[in-house]
Amino acid sequence: MILVGGLTMQVIIVLLLLGRTSFQSAPEDYHMIHPTSPPQLQNQPTAETKSRFAMLDDVRLLANGLLQLGQSLREFVHKTKAQINDIFQKLNIFDRSFYQLSVVTSEIKEEEEELKNTTTFLKANNEEIRNLSLEINSKLNSIQQERSQLQVQVGRLEDKLKGLSESMVPADQLNEVKSLKTSVFQDVIDTQERTINDLLKAMREQQQQLNHQKTQIKTLEETISIANFQDTNDKATDSNSDMPDMFDYLTVNYTSMDKDLPLDCSDLFNKGQRNSGVYSIRPNQSEPFNVYCELTLGGSTVIQHRKDGSIDFDQPWEKYENGFGDLEGEFWLGLKKIHSLASQSDSIIRFELEDWKQERWSVEYQFTLGGPQVYYTLHLIHMSDDLPDAMLDHTGVRFATKDRADTQHQNCDKHYTGGWWFKSCGDTNLNGRYLWLRSKGRSIRRKGIQWKPKGTSYSLKTTKISIRHTSTAQSHSIN
Repeated sequence: MILVGGLTMQVIIVLLLLGRTSFQSAPEDYHMIHPTSPPQLQNQPTAETKSRFAMLDDVRLLANGLLQLGQSLREFVHKTKAQINDIFQKLNIFDRSFYQLSVVTSEIKEEEEELKNTTTFLKANNEEIRNLSLEINSKLNSIQQERSQLQVQVGRLEDKLKGLSESMVPADQLNEVKSLKTSVFQDVIDTQERTINDLLKAMREQQQQLNHQKTQIKTLEETISIANFQDTNDKATDSNSDMPDMFDYLTVNYTSMDKDLPLDCSDLFNKGQRNSGVYSIRPNQSEPFNVYCELTLGGSTVIQHRKDGSIDFDQPWEKYENGFGDLEGEFWLGLKKIHSLASQSDSIIRFELEDWKQERWSVEYQFTLGGPQVYYTLHLIHMSDDLPDAMLDHTGVRFATKDRADTQHQNCDKHYTGGWWFKSCGDTNLNGRYLWLRSKGRSIRRKGIQWKPKGTSYSLKTTKISIRHTSTAQSHSIN
């Protein structure tokens, strides 16, 4: 457009210069052609003068035409730009659609790979069962051969015994020998029959197992996941049944130690402590309680940790309010304690995630938490991350569990487990079921440990949520 406008202006300037030149040279040409013209005729307008004015009009008309041409070209360029922008928008929509299609294609490829692995496993099991059947058949054949040989040997023994008994043994002893022989032989036959029946029964069971192998493999992953989870949970419950609950408030007399107890892990860090572990704190004039402090990066209080599925997070409201688990393993600190920590001053909450490929991400928000009267409503302001944001739209959302669901999201417990700030039953839930294997069913995967932008292909491996004060975070970054 700039090139066309510049060219138009150059043409106009050239035409104007030509008109001016003709205007200035016209009188001189006239005197040269008519040197002896009468003086009275010089004051009258001549034909050249009239033609000179006509040329200027033509130039003006030409200039106006060129200006209109430039305006038309400018409008054409604007329309062309608008069409190009529309094309770029359509290309962007196509790129997004292609990206979504590539994501779906990658998931299909993953499921296809799992199906191939399952088929390979099924073929291996079938081959193993076939080999076992062949082995059983060979054993049956050998047993039958041994039985035939035993019958021949017993027949020979009977003949020998009969001849010997007739020559040496009295009649009454001969009858006893015959009865003994019959009972021994019958016992041997019965034993062989039982062995053969057991082998045939085993073969039938193997055949049934082969017929139901496909069904068993389809449900194998979910069965293993649920069984391991339940077994681990039962072991953890049995091992901790006789131990005092470490999430109870410390009811002993702390009057002499109130001044020595830190307000939180940040206060503990400022006092010079650098060894991470379990400590007693007393924030916001509450009763003292135990927390796990990470003292390597300025003093953070860990409020949630998932790493091995040893603790069942599908707990009722009371547990999520008071806390549960093992402070040195998997645990949820408790909404009451988290609220007392967050209400001291401006706080930062940090989410750390790791998947089964050892990839790690983190995200931080400015954080406030309402009290029990508002169901611990969450308020977040995004700060920094290397992780897709999945919690910013959760601000203003109440905490909910199965037995005390938010009135707006009462059906979330049908799809998810554990307690969380559910947003329209969204896919973000770091307190979901711990899954060791990728489940076939989407309904099972949705109940796992999910962070919505990462998708629901499989449950996350580890999660950690910690909070710290804003002043501590700023001073740490300055140092």
